[in-house]
Amino acid sequence: MVHAVMRRRNWWRSLLLLMAVLGPGFITASAGNDVGGITTYSQAGAQFGYSILWVLIPLALALIVVQEMATRMAAVTGKGLAALIRENFGVRVSFLAMAALFAINLIITATEFAGIAAASEMFHVSKYIAVPIGILLVLIFVFGFNSKSIDRVFVGFSLIYFCYIASAILAHPDWKAVAHGTFVPALNFGNHLYLVMVVGLIGTTISPYMQFFLQSAVVEKGSDERELGLARADVISGSILAIAIAGFMIIANAATIFAANRHGAHLAPSQAADFAAALRPLAGEWASIIFAFGILNAGLFTATVLPLSTSYVICEAFGFEAALDRKFSEAPVFFTLFAVTLIAGAALVLLPHLPLLKLIFYAQVAQGILLPPELVLMLIIINKRTVMGKFTNGWFGNTVAWATVALVGALSIYYVVVQVFGGTA
Repeated sequence: MVHAVMRRRNWWRSLLLLMAVLGPGFITASAGNDVGGITTYSQAGAQFGYSILWVLIPLALALIVVQEMATRMAAVTGKGLAALIRENFGVRVSFLAMAALFAINLIITATEFAGIAAASEMFHVSKYIAVPIGILLVLIFVFGFNSKSIDRVFVGFSLIYFCYIASAILAHPDWKAVAHGTFVPALNFGNHLYLVMVVGLIGTTISPYMQFFLQSAVVEKGSDERELGLARADVISGSILAIAIAGFMIIANAATIFAANRHGAHLAPSQAADFAAALRPLAGEWASIIFAFGILNAGLFTATVLPLSTSYVICEAFGFEAALDRKFSEAPVFFTLFAVTLIAGAALVLLPHLPLLKLIFYAQVAQGILLPPELVLMLIIINKRTVMGKFTNGWFGNTVAWATVALVGALSIYYVVVQVFGGTA
């Protein structure tokens, strides 16, 4: 009995320690597992099975390096990425970057509400009820809580993604095949669809808005050079957990949809909620319910993060006050931009006959195109001693980051060429 009590205490102590470390890095990495992310990871598992899992390992390394760069810049300079871009490259470059990010974030916000709508309909709730309720909940949350409370709730939202582990286990995967697919690369680069999927995985894992949001969140939290150790622990643990959860999404669909299609089925889900529905006859009711609940959580979570990211970026770029702890009267532009982006994104979902899937596609293409220039700007800034002092990048960080720029840039160009010419490249 005593041993059982001690074990429970140790478990709670470990959980509290984890919660203390997790912060902006974990929140931002988890936000990458949004509705579009769930769709992409699920499609990867459904189309290519366990053989594509190995891509997540180099992706995890790239994500950690990029997130750590953003965190370090925030802690050392006390400024968000948008402000640093304006100071180092001028208003014109800053305006172009902000305009592109605003357009992409607006469309992706719409996809989050599309996920909320689809998941709620699986629970027999109309989207015309679920979407307005979602808007109201997000507005009350942001306008009614301070930044510390919001951070705690964001961590809670992020931890709910662990439900995908349960969904994958309920799908009864072949764990030996999982291990083989994770640690033995399947270099299927002769298949253009495989390359397109790799681009999709990169784009949804290291989205352009994530670096802007992370850097602004670290600044608002007040972290400085003395807290870089904890901030790095947050980034590393958050990135690994987020990538692991993405892996379980792939596993759940590889064990069900991919396996069923290999035995003659013709399942071709295209949206996040379709994968939850497809899991029901293959892995049981609970696997489907858990997956759908995860989509609902992802939609609400990222529908909050994306408009906040947009508000931070534009306000920092043009010198407006940007902070969650301010009153509306103290930061009217920040909160107005947040509300406008949120409501406009949600409204797109309620428009009849809107080609939402095409919007999602073009947003993903635009993200792939925008990411390399964003990383180049980050790399130039972080290697300036006049900005970073002794905290400039080392050789390892530069090597991984520049390799990511080159790889993502090349694959993004290939992706666009394949889509334009119908796979003839």
